[in-house]
Amino acid sequence: MKTIMRLLSVFSVILFLSVLSSCERSDQLDSGINPFSNGGNERNIIVVMSDLHLGANLAYAECNNNLGALERMLKKIKAAPNVKELVIAGDLLDEWFVPANVDTYQGKDQADFVKRIAATNKGVITAINSIIQDGKILVTYVPGNHDLTITAENVESIFPGINQARDTEQGLGTYSPAGCPTIAIEHGHRYNFFCAPDPISNQDVAPGTILPPGYFYTRIAVLHVMQKPSTPADTVPLVTRNASGDVSQYLLFIYWNIWNKALTTYMIANKFNEKIILTNVDGFTGTYSVNDLLPYQTTAGGLIDVNLYKGIQDTWNQRQALNHVAVNIPIAQAIANVGKSSESDYQATNQYFLNPNSDKRIVIFGHTHDPKMIASNNYNDQKSIYANTGTWIDHNTVATTTMTFVVVTPQSTDASSQTFVKLYNFENEVVTKMAEDSLRY
Repeated sequence: MKTIMRLLSVFSVILFLSVLSSCERSDQLDSGINPFSNGGNERNIIVVMSDLHLGANLAYAECNNNLGALERMLKKIKAAPNVKELVIAGDLLDEWFVPANVDTYQGKDQADFVKRIAATNKGVITAINSIIQDGKILVTYVPGNHDLTITAENVESIFPGINQARDTEQGLGTYSPAGCPTIAIEHGHRYNFFCAPDPISNQDVAPGTILPPGYFYTRIAVLHVMQKPSTPADTVPLVTRNASGDVSQYLLFIYWNIWNKALTTYMIANKFNEKIILTNVDGFTGTYSVNDLLPYQTTAGGLIDVNLYKGIQDTWNQRQALNHVAVNIPIAQAIANVGKSSESDYQATNQYFLNPNSDKRIVIFGHTHDPKMIASNNYNDQKSIYANTGTWIDHNTVATTTMTFVVVTPQSTDASSQTFVKLYNFENEVVTKMAEDSLRY
């Protein structure tokens, strides 16, 4: 009897160790691809993710179903002995993706809103904080447009000890990891007319605001997602080009076209004169209608005007200077291409690789949700690599995939060593390599 009990006891231990081993293996990548291994013992890998879009309410947050996979991926990163740094390149927290008729702060303030995001996404927040507290992997945050106005203090409040790579201007940041001065990581929104900080417009109604028109665009689009109307309740009043040929008026006409396309695509169940857009965010206190954002004219071919963002078509160059855009983007191009991910790709090349004042050879953006890798030659005819991290939202309408990230393995002192840039996907919790390239700088 004792022998049987002893055997059963041994069997139980073996079973327990087997289960424990199985649990440990579940934190490893079992697809045959381990993106976090360099084949050695050195801790030098840089993982770049972006566009997690963590929201305060899962009824409309863009990242909901993918939260579990994201949490498990973060645990894999923490366990990886070769990872040196995790960079989250913007849109970590989402202050924009809120239906127009919802009070974002629920009568409170941004600090409370950020705490609600932390509570709603507890597993992911805990996983990130676990990496920070472990101290082996540096976690760096770079601001994006959806977390444009979220302050450093409020980010620190839920991620104590996180490294924040910020410009002196709120809502912007460009980051080069230690030892990698030729790498630039930023969200990419500073080059987008609808998404770059706008500290010029609307100061009469919202003193100190930096919210660009993309904020209101997003609030309306989320209302569309929630309402799902089969037919629009209203149509965009027609605006025609001003007959005077005035350049500013022509630019405002292009701006109207962007709004016309948006409101045709994201139709809502409200009349455009209804005061439905609740603010109380970043200096705004009023409740606005769609018409407050739409350029309008009283007679065909006559003067075009707009209520909110009045004169925005004339301040783009000033905005670019304030936002430290290195190479000027023509205003007509900036307005017309606000919705094209290809414009963001082009700006990565234009602002860095074709700019004689830049020494960057690898540039990583987020923002567009369009994961990709593009190699080109810079102004010195040297190979350069641009990568976009994509996104972790549930439904990516821009690309066919979601749950994507970039891994950079820096070169060593060996003259034959290369810096590798790899783009991966984690859909269905299976790692797939989407693209790979390398260079030596």
